[in-house]
Amino acid sequence: MKPLQDEKRRLLAEQERDDFALAEIEKQLAPYRKLLRKMPARACKWVVLSCQRQLDDLQRKRFKYHFDEARASRICRFLELLPHTKGEWAKQKLLITLEPWQIFILCVTFGWVDDLGRRRYKVSYKEIPRKNAKSTLSSGVGLYMLTADGEGGPEVYSAATTKDQAKIVWRDAWKMAQKSEGLQRKFGVKTAAHSIYTEDGGSFLALARDQGGNLDGLNTHCGIIDELHAHKTREVVDVIETSTGARSQPMLWQITTAGFNLSGICYETRTYTQKVLSGVIKDEEHFGIIFTIDEDDDWADPSSWAKANPNWGISVNVEDVTRKGNKAVKVPAARGNFQTKHLNVWVNAAQAWMDMRAWNAGADESLSLEQFAGESCWAAVDLATKTDVAALALLFHREGIFYLFWRFYVPQAMVEGEENAHYAGWADEGMLVVTPGNVIDQNAIQDDVRGLAATHELKVMGYDPWQANKFAAELAEEGLPVSEYRMTVQNMSEPMKELHAWVVSGKLRHNGDPVMTWMMSNVVAHQDAKENIFPRKENPKSKIDGPVAAIMAVGEYMTGAEDESSVYEDRGLILL
Repeated sequence: MKPLQDEKRRLLAEQERDDFALAEIEKQLAPYRKLLRKMPARACKWVVLSCQRQLDDLQRKRFKYHFDEARASRICRFLELLPHTKGEWAKQKLLITLEPWQIFILCVTFGWVDDLGRRRYKVSYKEIPRKNAKSTLSSGVGLYMLTADGEGGPEVYSAATTKDQAKIVWRDAWKMAQKSEGLQRKFGVKTAAHSIYTEDGGSFLALARDQGGNLDGLNTHCGIIDELHAHKTREVVDVIETSTGARSQPMLWQITTAGFNLSGICYETRTYTQKVLSGVIKDEEHFGIIFTIDEDDDWADPSSWAKANPNWGISVNVEDVTRKGNKAVKVPAARGNFQTKHLNVWVNAAQAWMDMRAWNAGADESLSLEQFAGESCWAAVDLATKTDVAALALLFHREGIFYLFWRFYVPQAMVEGEENAHYAGWADEGMLVVTPGNVIDQNAIQDDVRGLAATHELKVMGYDPWQANKFAAELAEEGLPVSEYRMTVQNMSEPMKELHAWVVSGKLRHNGDPVMTWMMSNVVAHQDAKENIFPRKENPKSKIDGPVAAIMAVGEYMTGAEDESSVYEDRGLILL
């Protein structure tokens, strides 16, 4: 009997030890479980692709880079020794605690090196909504690059187009340096009124275009571009990027929310990043991650908001975002700002007409005009002014699906204008037809119409008689089917609604032309008392010539369809 009792006591003791061990493990895991509950339950496509790229790279054989865990963890440990500088955490004198998504970005960006120990990634693009501690992360990176990256005499810049914007990241770094005695002792960091510097000649400065002077002559080790979307031109970014040539492992650290300008340097970089993540472009030195919602997500559904905000419930105030989101659902005028700043959805016009997600879903870069040789085509031209952009739109209909193509024309002087840097890039890629001089050579457009008529069955080419009478008369004399199409509310409203319906229903395809995508995002629908709509733009720089020509082409198609229907009815082929 005694052996049985002893065995029972032994088993009970083991059970108690096991229970204690499990309790201790659970106690250790509790903070992580709490953290996981705060993190988004899902991730968007671009976050998944960024993570998958890292996993794939770790499996690559004979890759010229390797992942150095010590280098990856070094920057994380560095940042977690820095103090908070804002809000309640600063009052409590707490040090920074990195979240998993921040650790991922830092480890991947700084952990990959070649056999000589030189960093792989030279450009790091992060698109993150407001209040997700972007500036804090960037400030810490700037201090790391100033002190602990092993670079002699590093030059670190927080660069922007305005002094105030440039100083946001720099000011946080300045406060961190002032509060961190350990940083001062170990690396000899000192602060002055307008600089952070080290005893070995390193410096961290705020740099802005509006301060005047020449931005050339820099020898940049790290260039931090905060809120890249605010850069109206690419000047500052190009200056920083081209000034890194003398450094062995420079870093262009770009961080931003989404914006409204789809022709700017930020959207260009975003598009490039998406192509790198999708595998369309191979660039081993470009890191990117974009926190947003997916195309099939309902932006008005609160369950999707956490997906775009990696610091949801941590630095992102859930109640505040919910309040703003509920307002955006009820007040159309507030939607553009909410979608852009809290969900990272790019919307050019504050009350844009086109559903740009549906528009982008209809893009097929494999489409070409040659694939429609011999088929019926409805065309329209918007000549605007001779010193601006002109657009020729081409519409095809095949098996219930509509296809749109465009050609854009600009004078050389417009491409060379300082404010039109995006035109130069598009021209270099063959997306614009550039004619010599200060005005558009309309003969180039006429030649394209003639070529179109020779290779396709041109049903009609619509034109607005304003500034186009001579242009159209010359083509009419040659027997081409031109048709006057006045841009009145009556003529534009129904085709505009029809075009939108085709896009959202998936019945429209296009080749993803970035010029047209930019213009389409610029269109604002002006509505009258009778719910007629007309295309408008918010400012003169937001061109909409392509969409206007497309709406006219749709109008010509609809007119032709109505005419055909009337003929069939008149001939008694349709019973009413």
